[in-house]
Amino acid sequence: MRLILIRHAQTTANVAYTMNTVIPGPELTALGQRQAEALPAALADEKLDAIYASTHRRTELTAAPLAAERGLAVNVRGGIREVSAGHWEGASDRASHTAFLNLVFGWPSDPTTRVPGGESGQEVLQRFDDVVDEAVRSGADTVAMVSHGISIRIWLACRAANLTARDMAERELDNTGMAIAELDDGPWRVISWAGLPIGPAGDEPHDSGPAGRPL
Repeated sequence: MRLILIRHAQTTANVAYTMNTVIPGPELTALGQRQAEALPAALADEKLDAIYASTHRRTELTAAPLAAERGLAVNVRGGIREVSAGHWEGASDRASHTAFLNLVFGWPSDPTTRVPGGESGQEVLQRFDDVVDEAVRSGADTVAMVSHGISIRIWLACRAANLTARDMAERELDNTGMAIAELDDGPWRVISWAGLPIGPAGDEPHDSGPAGRPL
């Protein structure tokens, strides 16, 4: 199976560098709408069998042009929503973003830890796994999932065999950036990140924060 994980298009919260993980969350900016409208062309070579989005409004809006162009419904699932920022919700300062990142990217080593006022790593991974498992069981060959930067990076840090937690903590994924993973007989493997091929041990990482701004 081929899984295309897409970060949502730009939102007003991204522009303000504000953690916004509540549902339904902010709308897309004008640039974000153009990014969403560019997805069909960006994925023109992919034969999609299904499209998923989280329960955040921004992912549904991002997926809409692609779904319309392919004549597919958008399967909305809460399991691929963004990681709750807990008591950091609404923060826009560098220190809060860094503290949040340090905590969640510790989950590959200890998923029992919890974001204060939010979720544990176990809870996040389980809900994301449930949606991916649903897609695998459907028999689809290629699935696009419009999700969130931290959720995508955390899930791949824990589930992809060829990228480490450090890779994911340092790797940038811009709005509508994509990570493509494949599942054959073994574990998931990431084959490309933001348009660049990924080898067995990954490639050069790029630092980025939870709102997509480089740290």
